[in-house]
Amino acid sequence: MIYRLVDRDADGEPRVRDFADVAELSSRFEKIGVDDCSADLRMRGYPIFRGLIGPMPECDGTVARYETPEIFEKLTKEWSATRRRKARRNRAPNADATP
Repeated sequence: MIYRLVDRDADGEPRVRDFADVAELSSRFEKIGVDDCSADLRMRGYPIFRGLIGPMPECDGTVARYETPEIFEKLTKEWSATRRRKARRNRAPNADATP
């Protein structure tokens, strides 16, 4: 399993760092529990760290991804801005309706 941390570099740009062992991530962030309610059953039992969002599955579950709140918010806004919105259909007025 790879533990991926996405945070900001000195310029404010997203930075991705991979850790082969959870101990490396634990040395940087305080472990405050384990995930016991993830919708993705593969993520249950993975550590939860203070100040990070995650774990989130990535790469078919071979990567446990953690993000800082700022990166999570930024990527979520970018994702929602690029989502295609459903086209609205114009409905013809109901001929049976009484005014």
